[in-house]
Amino acid sequence: MSFTSTVKSEVSSNEIEMATVRSELSAIIHNIGSISANDIVITTENIYAANRTIKLIKNAYGIEPQVTVRKGYNFNKNYLFIIKITDKLDIINSDLSLDEDIPKNYLYDDTSLEQAYLRGVFLSTGSINDPKKSRYHLEFLVNTYEYAMFLTGMLNSFYLNSKIVERSKKYMVYIKEAEKIGDFLRIIEAPKAVMYYEDIRIYRDHMNMTNRLNNCEQANVDKSINASNEEIDDINLIKEKDAYDLLDDKVREVAEYRIKYPDASLSELSHIVSLETGIPLTKSGLHHRMQKIHLFAQKLKNKWFSFISYLLYNIQYVRCLWK
Repeated sequence: MSFTSTVKSEVSSNEIEMATVRSELSAIIHNIGSISANDIVITTENIYAANRTIKLIKNAYGIEPQVTVRKGYNFNKNYLFIIKITDKLDIINSDLSLDEDIPKNYLYDDTSLEQAYLRGVFLSTGSINDPKKSRYHLEFLVNTYEYAMFLTGMLNSFYLNSKIVERSKKYMVYIKEAEKIGDFLRIIEAPKAVMYYEDIRIYRDHMNMTNRLNNCEQANVDKSINASNEEIDDINLIKEKDAYDLLDDKVREVAEYRIKYPDASLSELSHIVSLETGIPLTKSGLHHRMQKIHLFAQKLKNKWFSFISYLLYNIQYVRCLWK
């Protein structure tokens, strides 16, 4: 059984309240009913929606509708449940505002009536994806843009952030946000579905967060490795140019530690240098010395570099030579 059917099964088993029965029934007939001078015919493939509709009719008007079960047309293997009403047509049409494109306000003028109306819309034309198997998605397929706007307004009065898109000459009202879909399930009073949906949502959110953290950690590791490789390349270049001894003692010291510990991050390497030398060296201090190595290597790559220019740049070493 699909998740949509599971939710409709739960919703259809809710106790029927006389104060809201007409709102729910109006939504069902408006979306899947056919109205003529002689009868009202409601057709659905969902057995739970069919059973609920029959109960609503009996409770609201005390009549027994005619029920026919028929095999689906063409290649459709589902059964069609056809519910026909032939009695009290004028009363039902007037009560449920069936002659109007948009139902009259008395069918949804308080929160409980809005909830009942939305429950009827979901039973008749709603569909919801199983959060375990696919993306979060709740939709209602309706016939006219005016009714889609009406339905969107009602949904958004509960802050559900619903939207409209045209599909095959009809209009789909949909909700994509997982939290908002959970709120809708609460509104139509499907607590078991809410628990299931929230459990899956929390689990998926946790897994997504874990994956993001892992990706971030891996990106940091990759960045650290790339930076270390670049630093080692700079050091090797300086050695190839026979300019390694031109580095001052502190810079040459960190160069030797970098060669010795090629996989260490700057933070780890500064800690290692501090422990082994007994002289505290911060990450920023280590970075500054690595920058000196990089700049020196870049100068060695350029033709304009000369021994004199570097001597002038490194004043401390020049003074040592002059002594």
